[in-house]
Amino acid sequence: MSESAGETSYDLVIIGAGPTGLFAAYYAGFRGLSMAVVDSLPEAGGQVTAMYPEKMIYDVGGFAEIRGRDLVQGLLDQAAPWKPVYLLGRQAEKLESVEGGVTVTLDGGQVLRAGAVLITAGIGEFTPRPLPAGDGWLGRGMVHFVPALQAHAGQHVVVVGGGDSAFDWVLALHPVAASVTLVHRRARFRAAESIVRQARELGARIVTDAEVTRFIDRAGALAEVEIQVKGAEPEVLPADSVVAALGFTADLGPIESWGLQIDHRAIAVDSTMLTARERVYAAGDVASYPGKVKLIATGFGEAATAVNNIAVVLDPDAHLFPGHSSNAE
Repeated sequence: MSESAGETSYDLVIIGAGPTGLFAAYYAGFRGLSMAVVDSLPEAGGQVTAMYPEKMIYDVGGFAEIRGRDLVQGLLDQAAPWKPVYLLGRQAEKLESVEGGVTVTLDGGQVLRAGAVLITAGIGEFTPRPLPAGDGWLGRGMVHFVPALQAHAGQHVVVVGGGDSAFDWVLALHPVAASVTLVHRRARFRAAESIVRQARELGARIVTDAEVTRFIDRAGALAEVEIQVKGAEPEVLPADSVVAALGFTADLGPIESWGLQIDHRAIAVDSTMLTARERVYAAGDVASYPGKVKLIATGFGEAATAVNNIAVVLDPDAHLFPGHSSNAE
């Protein structure tokens, strides 16, 4: 890392601090590269931290199961010896090619100069779909995600939605909450049948063909919600908190204007993870090629592929394969 007037220089700038980006930070350090990691979210971990930190993940090699937040912490610990610079809550707005590298301009005007850029932005910026009745209640009893289960300990919780995330929250909150009720506006669910069955077996109340129509406060705090079940009288449920798990919309934001080959929010790459622009690479869910399978495990491999190829671009005398990390002193 070096600094000059108006610029901070790194060997590599990683855009996206989800699991793929964090593993890329580790691998960049292993290859002796300095790096900065940029993410528009205020915490590292990407979708895992924002959407399902308490959910168990079963397809990460070496772990029969691992909680989302524990996976993120492990990745941060793995990268820590190489001292990545984290620029969180910052958006990468502009990318320009310069002699011998690339510059990335962040919101606020900060300029990062790098030998290469690796985009690990996942699905991009995601915005939760709103719950109309909850207008004005976000942060006052309504949330879209549950970063800490204990924040809802002993509460009456109403989860709104019918997808996997909604049922994930039902299963995760059931052991700690006073009660959990799921409200879904249709009779059928988008969630996998197995997870719906788990929720029913736990005894969670599931109300279908129903909508939350009103939030009711008492002494300035959320106390109840009114729901309208199709063909029935309105019903009032106790509710200390509401989890609006209605899905989200996503887009790549400024990345779409960077001259890359993009289709359906995915960036085309070759076998080295190089995009259509010199010294700009992509890995993880944001990267696309024939036969791509979107898994965290896939992103880890793509991150290593990208970083090793970047190392050779930055130093043509370097070896593409650096040897096994287990051989390092």
